[in-house]
Parts: sequence; structure tokens; C-alpha cells
Amino acid sequence: MSTGASDDPYFQPLFAERIGGANYGKGTEIYKFEKIKRAKRKALADYPDRSLIDFGIGENDSMAASNVRQRMSEEVNRPENRGYADNGIAAFKQAAAEFMRRKFGVTIDAVTEINHCIGSKTALAMLPACFINPGDVTLMTVPGYPVAGTHTKYYGGEVHRLPLLRENNFYPDFGSISPEVWRRTKLLVLNYPNSPTGKTATREFYEKVIELAKQHHFVVVQDAAHIVLTYDSQPLSFLSIPGAKDVGVEVHSLSKGFDMIGWRIGWVCGNQRLVQAFADVKDNCDSGQFAAIQQAAVTALGDDSIPQAIQQKYRRRLEKLVTMLNGCGFQCQMPGGTYFLYTPAPSSAAGGVCFANAEEASQHLITQQSIVTVPWDDAGPFLRFSVTYVAADEAEEDALMAETQLRLKQLELKF
Repeated sequence: MSTGASDDPYFQPLFAERIGGANYGKGTEIYKFEKIKRAKRKALADYPDRSLIDFGIGENDSMAASNVRQRMSEEVNRPENRGYADNGIAAFKQAAAEFMRRKFGVTIDAVTEINHCIGSKTALAMLPACFINPGDVTLMTVPGYPVAGTHTKYYGGEVHRLPLLRENNFYPDFGSISPEVWRRTKLLVLNYPNSPTGKTATREFYEKVIELAKQHHFVVVQDAAHIVLTYDSQPLSFLSIPGAKDVGVEVHSLSKGFDMIGWRIGWVCGNQRLVQAFADVKDNCDSGQFAAIQQAAVTALGDDSIPQAIQQKYRRRLEKLVTMLNGCGFQCQMPGGTYFLYTPAPSSAAGGVCFANAEEASQHLITQQSIVTVPWDDAGPFLRFSVTYVAADEAEEDALMAETQLRLKQLELKF
């Protein structure tokens, strides 16, 4: 109900400052993904006979493997799975620990050094609660997934952004951090293979991170959501580096590498005390993922053919995309990992159209040729192409590449 002359509800001034305070819901700024959605709807309405080529989708295009779905259908009917799972079932922890040993050569105690999460997003949201007090700093690479930074601010902390610049090979420049920021730093959040740049980490990079963590006394959170989608080397776990378990944790997910988007299952592993802190916070936030999903994940984690097939599929699609885009004037190369291609945005197009940033270039691709990409302007103008488009087989992949090439050439893009 409204009050007096104001159209605001009585609770308008009650909103917390962390989400906008009394001005919550009144902002006019449009988030870039909402702009993309609106432009997609308009393109479909203006050109109903022109198909939308969507490289903006950031989630797997296939269902989970049949044996995983079969296991789920069986476990759903078991009465022992009906209750709260709290901080996870032993079978899932053991399967995740065995996966870490088999895939990365990392030894994890399944009882004390691992805990499930309802997807990696919730883990990244909860971890700042373990450490951040007002005035503390979380170091975040940009562009990147903002959740840990958002929750850092919720607790009165600050986010110090580390741009991932092309000239620095898409690694953060730790030398740019002032002594005052180092003094207040509690967390460093990394993500390798990196979304959206596709960069993979090296042993030398992780060794430097561990050295810095010990020197400046902060905790490392490495988001490994795309780790099995590594192409330029063997997948490298942060925890496989000597000393890593002394300073941090790694967050894993079955979404990207196992086609389990929407199942919401992953795990946090690493230092025992840090994992326990996460588990304590989590225990006060949720009652655990449905045990049947955890049991299905056990099947997934035990079947190496699943991530292998998914990695091969997205590698093939990325190779085709890189070849096609380079033929249209883009300057791009195969990413080291992820299913994203991050490439410099065009600066102009036919008709004297100039782009001030990647967002303008992305909007032009949508409105003129119904080609959807995601713009990033945090560290220079770049477009992100995802190869999670829907295609039943390689013939459909090739047809999509051919159609995309035809449309892009009509735009006469300049770089």
C-alpha cells in the first residue's frame, strides 16, 4: 500500500544500502545482458524470417549423459535420499576426492578437506562471509564473474579490480597493487581457465600467487569451473602446486565439464580449516543439495569419458569458430580453455558506422545481422563468442559457421 503523496510503499526506506537503499528499484541503468535480451527480441520482431545466431549463451547445449540421468531416476525413488543432505553425503565427497587424485594428481582428505556446494556460484557467494569485515579488500580479476565481489561489498568490504589486459597475457598485474591495499587484502579470487578470456594458468603463475599469499597473508580462492575444458595443456589444478593447500581452496563445478547445467552441484576443496569455515557458513545458509543429485554426480565423476567427450566437442567448435572469424577480419586465436572465445571488437562497419566500445559493436551485430555476442569493456573493447549454440551434429555446426561468415562479411567490419 502507498503512503501519503508518495507512490512508494512504506518499506521503501527499509531496503539495505547494499542493494540501493531507499532508491532500490528506481534506477534507470540497464544491465548489458538485459540490453542484449531486448535487442534479440527486437531483431526477431523486425526480421521474423532471419534466424538468430546466438553466440551469447553461456551454458552447455546438451543434456547430462544418459548414465547420469539414469542414476538420477533411480536415486529419486530411494527413501534414504528424501531428507536434508546438510553438508553433503560421504559418497559424493569420496567421488570428488578420487576425481581430484585421478585427474590432477591432488590428494584430498574426503572427510576434512572437501565439502559440496549447490553449484560454484553459491560457494563464491558464501566464502567472503568467512573473512570479510568492513574495510577489508577482495582482489578480483576483471572481466570476470562478479559474485564474490558483490558479497564482499555486502559485508562492508571493498573490491580492488585487477584488469586482465592483453598486453599482460591476461594475467593480473600484482605489481600494480599498493602497500595499503595489500595490507587490507583478505581474499584473492582467481578463475583459470579464465572466463571470458580463455587464458590458462601456468605452474609459475600459481607459484607466484602462493608466494604473495604467504607474504601478504591473504586467502586464495581459485574458481575452476572450466578446468576440464582445457585445450593447450593438461588441466592444471591450483592445489597441485606445492604450498597451495597452505593458502587457499579451489572451487569445482559439474556444470561446464559434465553437461550438468542446472543440476547445481560442485565442491570446495583445499585447506582443512578454510573448508571447515566454508562448511560452517554454508550450514547456516542451506540444507544441502538433494542427495539424489549428489548420487548422480558420483556416477558422472567416475566416468572420464563424459568430460573427455565434452572437451573434444567444444574444442572442435572453437577451432571452427576461430577459422571462420579470422576469415572475416577478426584477429583471434584458439583459447587455452573454456568454451568462450574472447577477441578484440571491431572499430567500425560499412556505412561509416564507428563503435566507441564493444557494447556498440555487439549491438550492431545483433540489430543488423541477428548475431548475438557478449561485449566486455572492462579491460579494452572485446567480444565474447560462446560455442554452446545448439547444433545436432557437425553438419549443423558447419552450416552455422557458413551462415555466420556470410552475414559478417556483409557488415564489412574494420579492426
